[in-house]
Amino acid sequence: MGRVSFFRKASLLILAITLVFSAVQLRAEASVYRKSKTEEKKIALTFDDGPSKQNTREILSILEEYGIKATFFVIGENARRDPERIRSIFDAGHELGNHTYTHAYISKISDEALEREIRETENVLVEITGVKPVVFRPPGGYYDDHSIAAVEKMGYKSILWSLDTRDWSMPKTESIVSKVEGRTQGGDILLFHDLEDKRLPTPAALKKIIPYLMENGYEFVTVSELLEGEAI
Repeated sequence: MGRVSFFRKASLLILAITLVFSAVQLRAEASVYRKSKTEEKKIALTFDDGPSKQNTREILSILEEYGIKATFFVIGENARRDPERIRSIFDAGHELGNHTYTHAYISKISDEALEREIRETENVLVEITGVKPVVFRPPGGYYDDHSIAAVEKMGYKSILWSLDTRDWSMPKTESIVSKVEGRTQGGDILLFHDLEDKRLPTPAALKKIIPYLMENGYEFVTVSELLEGEAI
């Protein structure tokens, strides 16, 4: 009886530990957003790694032409070097998100370094716009439970994406267009880039993607608007 009791207690302990670990995993996963639960045909365009002298202005011009808003996840050191472009994004009514100061992979740095990456970018954006960003995207999409929990404690929602255009790999424009037109659904968060590279196919692709999606009833909103009411 003693042996049976021991094994039963051990089994219960293992089960309890497993349940706790699973709950922690679920809480961490719930705080990383890939898309919205909305049943409406709302989507969010997002642009990583800017601002850039090569492409920011043209992307803004295209968005203005169609009267739509987007979210720009900017790198802090780029923002510090180019405050005028940050201001132009903000003044046009777009959302600015935090993408770390040096494009650091947050799961591979210390807690102190992570906080520095976030706060330095935050400080730069507040200096330029007067507004603290509330959304964050981990560079490369790399993260772990610990780093995401730390970002959440700093007051951010962590945002990934549901549709990756892979525009950073410099594909042909039509490759991006066909991918977006064939897969987009309501609630999607679309990933584009605002890179310092004149080869970037994103502006040309946007000129085709945006009117197509508008004709098919999609409404373009910022990430925060898309996730409105969805608490962590």
